[in-house]
Amino acid sequence: MTSPVFSRPCPCGSGATLDACCGRLLRGEPASTAEELMRSRYTAHAVGDADHLFRTWHPRTRPTDVAPDPALQWTGLTILDRGAGGPEDDTGVVEFAASWELTVGSTPEHGVLRERSRFARRAGRWLYVDGDVG
Repeated sequence: MTSPVFSRPCPCGSGATLDACCGRLLRGEPASTAEELMRSRYTAHAVGDADHLFRTWHPRTRPTDVAPDPALQWTGLTILDRGAGGPEDDTGVVEFAASWELTVGSTPEHGVLRERSRFARRAGRWLYVDGDVG
């Protein structure tokens, strides 16, 4: 039986349900492209899935703590650019803008994180390596 959370629209903005979109990657299925992995990592931040973030972060660059901040809500994702990262590639780049809301006390703050993320395929699985925020 599918969890009610997985029947909601996917946070990545694809228009599909979470179950039909990023849910399969959150459950451990490998991404076929760098963009697909990036979208699933955004979704993991949005739903608080630290396990997915940990296992999809390249071990060479992964920090000790990857837990999402529960006070931070991710409110939208826009893909701005992509380079390579297809099913036959070993590296890829995805540039995105992710809007967020942070409530500290009673005053919400809003912003947009823009990042050009680098991905690498290792043992047949896409991994997030690092990114330039700007």
